[in-house]
Amino acid sequence: MSVRRLAEENVQPASFAFSKDNAVWAKATIKKYPKGREQSAVIPLLMRAQEQDGWVTKAAIEGVADMLGMPYIRVLEVATFYTQFQLKPVGTRAHVQVCGTTPCMLRGSEDLINLCKKRIHPEPLTPNEAGTLSWEEVECQGTCVNAPMVMIFKDTYEDLTVPQLEYIIDRFDAGKGSDVKPGPQIDRIFSAPVGGPTTLLTPEKKPAAPRAKKVNDEAAVSVPPSKAARAKTAAAETDPALKTPSTGKKPR
Repeated sequence: MSVRRLAEENVQPASFAFSKDNAVWAKATIKKYPKGREQSAVIPLLMRAQEQDGWVTKAAIEGVADMLGMPYIRVLEVATFYTQFQLKPVGTRAHVQVCGTTPCMLRGSEDLINLCKKRIHPEPLTPNEAGTLSWEEVECQGTCVNAPMVMIFKDTYEDLTVPQLEYIIDRFDAGKGSDVKPGPQIDRIFSAPVGGPTTLLTPEKKPAAPRAKKVNDEAAVSVPPSKAARAKTAAAETDPALKTPSTGKKPR
C-alpha cells in the first residue's frame, strides 16, 4: 500500500468551516447515529468536506474531529487510509479516475492513461497548468462489463475509446461537463447487450392458477398436527415417560 500524506503546508488553508447548508446537513447526519456512537459519522462528514472544497484539507480533518469529539489522529487515520479522499488539490473542473484493473486493462485502459498523461499532466494527482484537470489510476470501479471506464467525481463513463475520452476531457475543461451523458458511450443501456436484448424477447405466458374453492365454515374439519416429521424409534432415550436427571427420582 502506498504511503498517503497530507499536502504541503503552503497549499493548506488556514481554517475550515462547512457552508450554511452543509452545516445543517452535518448536524442531521450526526443525529442519525446512537448516542455515544456519533463518531461513526466521520466518513460522511469527510466526504461532504471534500465535495465542498474539492479535497480534504488538514483544517477539514481537524474541524471534523472537533465536531465529533475525536482525537485528530483518529480522523487522520481514516482520511489517509481510504483512497476516495483526495489529500492534495485536484482539478477544479474534473479529476479523471482511470480504472486500471484487469478487465479495463485488457480493453485498453493503458491507452486512456497515456491520453491523460498527454492531455492533462505526465504525473498522476498533479493538476494541469490551469489547475482545472487532474487524473489518477485507480482500482476496480465496478463496471467491468462496460470496460474500459473512468470516473469523474461521482459519475462513470464507460465503453470508452481514446477519442471519446478526449472529447469528455475537453467538455469538462470547457466547463461543459454536463453536455456528456454518464454511463455507456455506445449503443447499450447500462450493462445490457450492445444493440439491445437478443434473448427472451417474448414474455412467457403462464397458465392462470386455479382458484381455490370456497369452503363452508360449518363443513370445515379441524386437522390435527402432522406427525410425519417425528422420528419413529424404540430407543429408551426417546421414551416420553423418561425423566431427566433433574426431575427423576434417585434410586435408593
